[in-house]
Amino acid sequence: MSSGNIYLDGQELHTWDLTSLRSQFAFVSQHVVMLNSSIAVNVALGQTVDRDRVKECLVAANLAALLAGLPDGLDTILGHNAMQLSGGQRQRLAIARALYKDAPILVLDEATSALDTESELAVQEAVKRLTFNRTSLVIAHRLSTVQHADRIIMMDAGRLIESGTHTELLAKNGAYAHLYRLGFQSA
Repeated sequence: MSSGNIYLDGQELHTWDLTSLRSQFAFVSQHVVMLNSSIAVNVALGQTVDRDRVKECLVAANLAALLAGLPDGLDTILGHNAMQLSGGQRQRLAIARALYKDAPILVLDEATSALDTESELAVQEAVKRLTFNRTSLVIAHRLSTVQHADRIIMMDAGRLIESGTHTELLAKNGAYAHLYRLGFQSA
């Protein structure tokens, strides 16, 4: 298929005002970009900083321990791309940013792919809070990231090859089930 229409809230996408459309989405990618500014400014990212709300979002993103250990708390300057933080901490900071934006549609693009197992578990716990009550599009190679989704779409070379819930896809015993079994054999 190479044509069609995309609707958001019953309105064709191309009719949306760009600023309004952008406000509907929060994005967490594999490659997190941070500003050379305070943790509060990085979480609010262009919005007015509400310090209590920033703290709530950091706690929900499993960053309470990090916040408690920062010398200047919310005013701590993260430095160039927050390189003093671990990959898991940067991912959770991006999740706190998405929580702060509170957009109805969330896109997670390989948000746990570069993390060790411990960091991945902390990020996945934060992702559960983030995806609650919002439309979420999760792009991932790790099946543990998507297995609780309402619908999983498996693609190969840009083509849909399977679709269903985790349980349905395991029962089909196709490509998804094969990858799932491979994951447990290597664990």
